[in-house]
Amino acid sequence: MSQLRLLPSRLGAQASRLLAAHGVQRFSWYSRSSGPPVTFPSSKVGGGSSYMEEMYFAWLENPQSVHKIRGHHVAQLDPLGILDADLDSFVPSDLITTIDKLAFYDLREADLDKEFQLPTTTFIGGSENTLSLREIIRRLENTYCQHIGLEFMFINDVEQCQWIRQKFETPGVMQFSSEEKRTLLARLVRSMRFEDFLARKWSSEKRFGLEGCEVMIPALKTIIDKSSEMGIENVILGMPHRGRLNVLANVIRKDLEQIFCQFDPKLEAADEGSGDVKYHLGMYHERINRVTNRNITLSLVANPSHLEAVDPVVQGKTKAEQFYRGDAQGKKVMSILVHGDAAFAGQGVVYETFHLSDLPSYTTNGTVHVVVNNQIGFTTDPRMARSSPYPTDVARVVNAPIFHVNADDPEAVMYVCSVAAEWRNTFNKDVVVDLVCYRRRGHNEMDEPMFTQPLMYKQIHRQVPVLKKYADKLIAEGTVTLQEFEEEIAKYDRICEEAFGRSKDKKILHIKHWLDSPWPGFFTVDGEPKSMTCPATGIPEDMLTHIGEVASSVPLEDFKIHTGLSRILRGRADMTRKRTVDWALAEYMAFGSLLKEGIHVRLSGQDVERGTFSHRHHVLHDQEVDRRTCVPMNHLWPHQAPYTVCNSSLSEYGVLGFELGYAMASPNALVLWEAQFGDFHNTAQCIIDQFISTGQAKWVRHNGVVLLLPHGMEGMGPEHSSARPERFLQMSNDDSDAYPAFTQDFEVRQLYDCNWIVVNCSTPASYFHVLRRQILLPFRKPLIIFTPKSLLRHPEAKSSFDQMVSGTSFQRVIPEDGAAAQAPGQVRRLIFCTGKVYYDLVKERSSQGLDEQVAITRLEQISPFPFDLIRREAEKYPGAELVWCQEEHKNMGYYDYISPRFMTILGRARPIWYVGRDPAAAPATGNRNTHLVSLKKFLDTAFNLQAFEGKTF
Repeated sequence: MSQLRLLPSRLGAQASRLLAAHGVQRFSWYSRSSGPPVTFPSSKVGGGSSYMEEMYFAWLENPQSVHKIRGHHVAQLDPLGILDADLDSFVPSDLITTIDKLAFYDLREADLDKEFQLPTTTFIGGSENTLSLREIIRRLENTYCQHIGLEFMFINDVEQCQWIRQKFETPGVMQFSSEEKRTLLARLVRSMRFEDFLARKWSSEKRFGLEGCEVMIPALKTIIDKSSEMGIENVILGMPHRGRLNVLANVIRKDLEQIFCQFDPKLEAADEGSGDVKYHLGMYHERINRVTNRNITLSLVANPSHLEAVDPVVQGKTKAEQFYRGDAQGKKVMSILVHGDAAFAGQGVVYETFHLSDLPSYTTNGTVHVVVNNQIGFTTDPRMARSSPYPTDVARVVNAPIFHVNADDPEAVMYVCSVAAEWRNTFNKDVVVDLVCYRRRGHNEMDEPMFTQPLMYKQIHRQVPVLKKYADKLIAEGTVTLQEFEEEIAKYDRICEEAFGRSKDKKILHIKHWLDSPWPGFFTVDGEPKSMTCPATGIPEDMLTHIGEVASSVPLEDFKIHTGLSRILRGRADMTRKRTVDWALAEYMAFGSLLKEGIHVRLSGQDVERGTFSHRHHVLHDQEVDRRTCVPMNHLWPHQAPYTVCNSSLSEYGVLGFELGYAMASPNALVLWEAQFGDFHNTAQCIIDQFISTGQAKWVRHNGVVLLLPHGMEGMGPEHSSARPERFLQMSNDDSDAYPAFTQDFEVRQLYDCNWIVVNCSTPASYFHVLRRQILLPFRKPLIIFTPKSLLRHPEAKSSFDQMVSGTSFQRVIPEDGAAAQAPGQVRRLIFCTGKVYYDLVKERSSQGLDEQVAITRLEQISPFPFDLIRREAEKYPGAELVWCQEEHKNMGYYDYISPRFMTILGRARPIWYVGRDPAAAPATGNRNTHLVSLKKFLDTAFNLQAFEGKTF
């Protein structure tokens, strides 16, 4: 702030010299309220400079002399007429709102009829170069101070500002033909009568109706119409619950009987999963746009009650659809996001999503945001809900223009929406339409708003509905007759009644009819997998060798890499010659082989290009040419699928939501999100809880997104150790008490029935196989992988090509294969574990000389639980104590998940003893010595063969 105050003194002299050099003189102008005279530039050629330039140079001389330029302060935006459009009710004293304000500028009433030269920066004159002051004021008031309030002067691009000025200042721009007005009226009829119909038939049901903002339906349709006219073929929408059924009915064109039958309490669910309430459901529909007569695909993405959580999901799906169509400029696919005023201002994911809007690997080339500004959030007044003047102020961070409009003026709304669609198509940037409206009922139909907003709702009860206002206007001007209006109402009422009659015949609810992202051809016509086999995931050795060679080279000529990276590439080449892989090379093999098979791979997250632990290096940087990069993965095969690896913004919630949406678009892509450290996923917990773990159960939506979560207790403190596996396991849906039937297809059936797959690989080969299995399965499930940190460079954590070649596959359990396995009858203890702790156990067993007495078995896949393989291992060592060993604390990690499942397998005849760290509040200690002491303690217990003598379970 202090630097900003110094700016006038630093720039004043420079500005004067600059102006003089360009032949611009300065003149004095006196404002009675601003104290000393302030100066503005004026061209010798004639005509004034732009208003903004004048304000800027005045600010250089005296910051107090310039008001906040906000004509929307006096715009008539509130249909209720009782609230201000923003929280700042101050009207700048120098805005000419009444005749007496003329004196502020040393003008008198007689000056109103004087002619003034218009500056080139305004369009209010149309074809005229001069206007009287009276006419200037009138035209500016008509543009900026009626039912539309514009915010765009913060945009630091003259062309864009002038574009907006021209769209709104040009005389006569807001003219509608009789046909356009009749169409608008018909759309309002459908919007309002749909809500009236639901209110009559189901008066005691929650539906989150649109009453008070019925204009949103024609608003959305106008955006879609205009976008279709400009070439858009696919529109992806996200919105909250208010008005969702109306949008499904009148924008997406969902069959009305399928909506009405949702209100039947006797309707039985036919699909898998638990379903969701009707005002959360999505829809996908291809149809002809009646205005443009062009094909249009509309997708409304299903979402939970968590407001704004769907925003990044929509953006990710939009990005993917653009990618698969080769639509780099967003001329075929676009997104529309509908928001509530309180959520738009209050939910941080809105900000995160906006900050993805111009990033190369995340941009969707502009989104049209429509804010349903109820001027209230549930029961909370705006003055208690936000600190900014408008609920839309967050959009200013990306220079998105904001168009405020009175929702009781349908024609103003339609014009603003048309301009918004044009803006997005012209500049490929976000734009916000703020529909200032009201909520005729409470938060929902069962709510009583008079408890908390009595004055507002007294006015709302007196408010004439927008349909009647607009119909009266059109009847008065002769555009329609009263009879035509009544016939339009009767026609739509009849459509609703007929659909209601048909809905009574429906006895079964099919959630798949509400699918928002179908995958044509991937499943059978009944939505089932085309096969139920678990394929081998190995690949030919020559393919492994080729990928290894590319991974250890620089495909571009004259490309100088860092000397440290040269060392890493030489190490990869050496491993390839020796037919071994570490973690980074195994990942390269998995990705590269899928690319050859035509599978698009996308890896996103913080610092993923290099890798948090400097192990990946998928993007090489020329050390001598700025911004010259190379991605060797895209140089593997002549006709391979593209590989995208992109560092994300420092966001988890927004970026994980984006990647989830990206994975929705096609089953033929491996989409991965990597957390910088595993525990950072908890700032994206909403996406994990509401979409990833439950998405298929609620919305019959398959999704194969992969989460890579670095995990391991390595003395790095409580925030960089645990990826919280216990949370993922607690949400897994396999039954701990149900003893399964071990059929031939048990593994694949388990995978098909689970809500997600949780693995903790102990070898690079396991990691390679599980990534390939994710795509080769005949269905898609989210995959959670706890990835290593220290194992990335552990000399023992390497795999041979023999474990990855054709005929090999992912091992859910890796059994003991050493001395103990040769004489299982002599084994006294069988330790089960998962992940990195295996290497600590093997080292300790060897140091104590217990290789023949203690067997160690690894669980690579934890959920769904490998009941069949665990039983086989337990039966193989009938005389051995069974121990579960983990490095996490007892109340964390895996023990609470595996323990009851072991009991089910063992019939509670044998115990499974716990070895690991004691229960704790924090995931790990911040003291290095404490970490090592606790590690030694539980390793001692693991190999103390008398540790559990005399204990009962």
